[in-house]
Amino acid sequence: METVRLTTAEAIVRYLIAQRTIIDGNEVALFPGVYAIFGHGNVTCLGHALQEAGDALPTWRGQNEQGMALAATAFAKAKRRRQIMVATSSVGPGATNMITAAGVAHSNRLPLLLISGDTFASRVPDPVLQQVEHFGEPSTTVNDSFRAVSRYWDRIMRPEQLVSSLPHAVHTMLDPATCGPAFIGLPQDVQAEAYDFPVRFFDTVVHEIARPRADQGQLAAAVGAIAQANKPLIICGGGVHYSLAEAELRAFAEAHNVPVVETVAGKASLLASHPLNAGPIGVTGCTSANALANEADVVIAVGTRLEDFTTGSWTVFKNASVRIVGVNVARFDATKHQALAVTGDARETLRELTSLLGGYRASDDWTDTAAAETAQYHAYIDKIAAPGGGEAGELPTYAQVVGAIDRVAGPDDFALAAAGGFPGEVNNGWRAKALNSFDCEYGFSCMGYEISGGWGAAMALPDKTVTVFVGDGSYMMLNSDLYSSVLSGHKMIVIVCDNGGYAVINRLQVNQGGAPFNNLLADSRIVEEVRVDFAAHARAVGCEAETVTSITELDAAYARAQAADRTYVITLQTHQNSWTEGGAWWEVGVPEVSPRQSVLDARAELEEGKTGQRVGW
Repeated sequence: METVRLTTAEAIVRYLIAQRTIIDGNEVALFPGVYAIFGHGNVTCLGHALQEAGDALPTWRGQNEQGMALAATAFAKAKRRRQIMVATSSVGPGATNMITAAGVAHSNRLPLLLISGDTFASRVPDPVLQQVEHFGEPSTTVNDSFRAVSRYWDRIMRPEQLVSSLPHAVHTMLDPATCGPAFIGLPQDVQAEAYDFPVRFFDTVVHEIARPRADQGQLAAAVGAIAQANKPLIICGGGVHYSLAEAELRAFAEAHNVPVVETVAGKASLLASHPLNAGPIGVTGCTSANALANEADVVIAVGTRLEDFTTGSWTVFKNASVRIVGVNVARFDATKHQALAVTGDARETLRELTSLLGGYRASDDWTDTAAAETAQYHAYIDKIAAPGGGEAGELPTYAQVVGAIDRVAGPDDFALAAAGGFPGEVNNGWRAKALNSFDCEYGFSCMGYEISGGWGAAMALPDKTVTVFVGDGSYMMLNSDLYSSVLSGHKMIVIVCDNGGYAVINRLQVNQGGAPFNNLLADSRIVEEVRVDFAAHARAVGCEAETVTSITELDAAYARAQAADRTYVITLQTHQNSWTEGGAWWEVGVPEVSPRQSVLDARAELEEGKTGQRVGW
């Protein structure tokens, strides 16, 4: 057997370079790059190997380990899981900084390869700098923290373990049923050790994403349920995007006259202008989608994990006889809530269902109802998003800010947001003019994703304009990748809405009977309310930036941002208490006892809301 002598670190890099994939008929790198912050634990070995790799595996310098791993996650989402970025850190805090990003990737079913330095396998130098010692478990390091947020986890204790571990990591990330982050821990001495690796281990491998077909019995059961439906409804989730199933979704809906509603992850699976698109469903959704969910007798859930913001904590389905048909490549998701599971690839399953259902079509009365409800939704958004904010002394609203960008957006525009107040606003107010033109991280609801995610999306989509919507709270949590985007030349437009703190969680606090406390700056323990000059900060890290005070000024500034040659930040103060309405009920914990009558009233409303929850099916 022919061998080649390499260090563990060199072997990892060579193996990653050998992995290829197919996108739009073209063979490209499966791992197109590495985000890295070097320190002891990855600089002297892995860093050296990456330098030697050069353009074969480009390394991009991050500013914060969490940020660069979030950028990698957003890159994978923009690429619809067809390419995977790597993030590498040193030991200790460098590693633990990436745990949050791993949680984002895990909850959103996105591939991310994390490689972190570790302590010494020999333990001779222990305790090393940044080592957290576990008195009764000497083999435990901070890298064990990744077990809770990884689909695949391994610590390489001998070089030859790579021969089995790396393929398992890659296939875990590429399997649509298990897709998520993979973690590799590299003890400092092990990554420096050399081994005679089989040459064939580094042969080029061209991967294609598997498309498992559903069981024929499952298909027959699903067809039997759908064919009897009077008011069928499709809920499309992120799996529609990852399966590249947008055309099949449209074909199925049109062939069988079925209205479509979208989850946050599934948004932009069908153009907003399509007559069967009834808008976003759930807590951050709209009146039309939720009204249809209330009446539906068969819900075809395609590629969604049916989290509580989609289902209104399982209150949006009010038809007593409703059945769910769960179309999902992951059995865990397909079988939720006693669904008729159809475990298979979304694209192929929709094709088969379309054929098997033959001439079945829902009644025009049902789609007429959907169209009427949807028209009311759009009219409401048009009204609250109309320009004028800031013109007469009233601060602009989030809805007006999103509306301003939505009105000028075209097919080459990509919107990105996360957490806070923006999910409800962009989910309703951004009307997709192109497929796969939207990313709102709401699986993990990670504040700080926005700017780092924008950098990753801009890197993944060089021909699109990536517009990031971010609040002042998220901006303050993680903004250093503004600098990364300037250094690397990956332009994005960032809209910063400053409403004086964590305004949307203040809304939840107050709406559940609490007093405003520790969310808005004005209600926090401070000596002076100092508002940040976000434009000045952005200019300080190399961006072009300006502050505006009205929607009219925002329109003009956005045009300047489009013409700019680098990341452009536009900031404005926005209304603290004006939000888009129309979402579903949501269960949160409210105290059973309290000295505040408002809390007791909120608890009574909670108990009332729970009467509409579906526990058994």
